[in-house]
Amino acid sequence: MRWKSVFGLGALMWLLPFVIAFLVFPFRESARPLFESVMAVAVSGMAVLLGLRYIRGGIGRGQGLVLGGVWLMMSMLIDAPLMLLGGPMQMTPGQYFMDIGLTYAAIPLITWGLAAAYGTGLRHAGKPRGS
Repeated sequence: MRWKSVFGLGALMWLLPFVIAFLVFPFRESARPLFESVMAVAVSGMAVLLGLRYIRGGIGRGQGLVLGGVWLMMSMLIDAPLMLLGGPMQMTPGQYFMDIGLTYAAIPLITWGLAAAYGTGLRHAGKPRGS
């Protein structure tokens, strides 16, 4: 694993959805389902984009799962002071996992799936046979 890249992209994995959440935060109370949907799409989209960026160097399924697991843990650790440990959101661990933590569970599933697809030849999609 290219750990510098794993951690750099992991920081972006947390930061980019956070910026999106900040922009759509007014909807958190007035249109909660919209806010939750936007956040699920933001986290999933970032996992795909950043996962593809990392995986294009070629990794196996197990490494894809590790990659996503590291990103999941990084996101939760960065969230902890903001959401749980006396931060501005003042969430209980139960509220956090129901509201945010479960969305993060998609990250390792996505990176595992991308690594599996890459390993089965998806990287050659669109190329003529024999090239």
